[in-house]
Amino acid sequence: MHSLRPFLWLALFLAISAIPARSADVFDPRVRFNITIDRGLGTNRLSGRLLVLMTNRREPQDVIVPSPLEMQTTWICAHEVENLKPGDTLEMDPDILAFPSALSRAPAGNYQAMALLDTQHTLGYSGVGPGAVYGPVMRLADLQPRQGGTVELKLNRQVPPNPPLADTATKKLAVLRSELLTGFWGRAMEVRAAVLLPPGYATSPTRRYPTVYFIHGFGMSSAGAWEDANGCCGPAPQDLEAGMKAGTWPEMVYVFLEASCPLGNHAFADSVNTGPWGRALVDEFIPFLEKTYRLESRPASRLLTGHSTGGWSALWLQITHPDFFGGAWATAPDAVDLRSWSGTDLTKSPPDNFYRKTGTRPRWLIRADDREMVTVEDFGKWERVLAEYGGQLSSFEAVFSPRADTGRPLPLFNRETGVIDPEAQAAWSRFDISRVLRANWERLGPKLAGKIHITVGTKDSIHLEESVHLLQDTLQPLGSDANFTYLEGRNHFDLYNDGLAQKMALEMHQVAHPANPTNPPAARQP
Repeated sequence: MHSLRPFLWLALFLAISAIPARSADVFDPRVRFNITIDRGLGTNRLSGRLLVLMTNRREPQDVIVPSPLEMQTTWICAHEVENLKPGDTLEMDPDILAFPSALSRAPAGNYQAMALLDTQHTLGYSGVGPGAVYGPVMRLADLQPRQGGTVELKLNRQVPPNPPLADTATKKLAVLRSELLTGFWGRAMEVRAAVLLPPGYATSPTRRYPTVYFIHGFGMSSAGAWEDANGCCGPAPQDLEAGMKAGTWPEMVYVFLEASCPLGNHAFADSVNTGPWGRALVDEFIPFLEKTYRLESRPASRLLTGHSTGGWSALWLQITHPDFFGGAWATAPDAVDLRSWSGTDLTKSPPDNFYRKTGTRPRWLIRADDREMVTVEDFGKWERVLAEYGGQLSSFEAVFSPRADTGRPLPLFNRETGVIDPEAQAAWSRFDISRVLRANWERLGPKLAGKIHITVGTKDSIHLEESVHLLQDTLQPLGSDANFTYLEGRNHFDLYNDGLAQKMALEMHQVAHPANPTNPPAARQP
């Protein structure tokens, strides 16, 4: 069984395709889908990305959700639609935009199918979100996709809104209207975070605290990180609270920053497409937090950490604001050296092919232990169908690429062929952490002493240890004291097993209060 909120950690750029009219005089021997919007959904018109999901899995499905690890068992077709009203019926051609191939070329057999309308375009980022409309899963016995016929599907259910986060004595929602981002976007824009206060905050009214700024990875949010009970991709809040209360974890304020945006994850970088998020954080939001809560307002007490895209963001903020922050602890950061970005060397001229190595050998993106599971090409084409924007690859383009004549971020590569665009490639070099450090080491080196800490697994699920090794090879000849830790056999999702979050917290507190022998005593570590 699947739930409506799949774990999508990886998820484009595509022109809007209108649903074409079908002439009644032309026989087209391909399967078609009629999708009816139930009148019970109300009177509001609906827009978004309309998808049909079809699987040949034998297990009965309550819902069908796309997963990068089930690409070969789930067919997807999609169109952008506008202003649909309850009661409408649409005939959908399943071949115009589809994965893994045109649905009419799927083999004959037994299938299950359902329709989904992604009204908020969240599917490529975090999965099926509030407001999405979906229908029941229909069982299709002995479907012959090449021989025509019509499949009737419904849209009759809507995902309810998420309940608002409720403040407690130790958990607070912090929101600030950003003048910098509002000026960029031309509409009101906010910076948001979930703040976790130490258990003794209320009873120590004069005490100030160091602050840990945690940045979540792609597909997550500040609320999701705040509520991450498993702690697979960062510190688990219940562990933080319990540890601080028991005295085995240093008392600090944890700020879970919100890094998601309509185009994906803005990564707290200043971008021509997503806006000045780095400046908004440093110049507006952190000063606001330091006035609102009792935070120590000095560089040594502003400490950065994050996982995956959040790990890249923590490092980027540290090197672009070296005097403002006291250190960055990045885990499994997205590519920190563009000589290995999803296995492609983005520093070569002429550029490599994004999909394939020499000849026809594919580049692999996702692995489980020693088994390669998903190629870069399959992921790129799958994401193109899944999301109009906001997916994993298009999110990076939104941050790193220049703006194209269309007004959208310039794609780094052609989704069909894998050919890299040289203009986009050149723009991406500005965000190559390894290159930035190498080119500016005389200025940055002294400012970053003791401030760079990177931990990654030797079997990272998306091969991120490759670029970490390249960054280490760059920094060592420069005399850097950056700390690199490779956890043997660990992947992208099990780094935080065995106390990594607590270890980093103790190191952070030592930076903020190097002469403080207490809070907590080293002997009390478990």
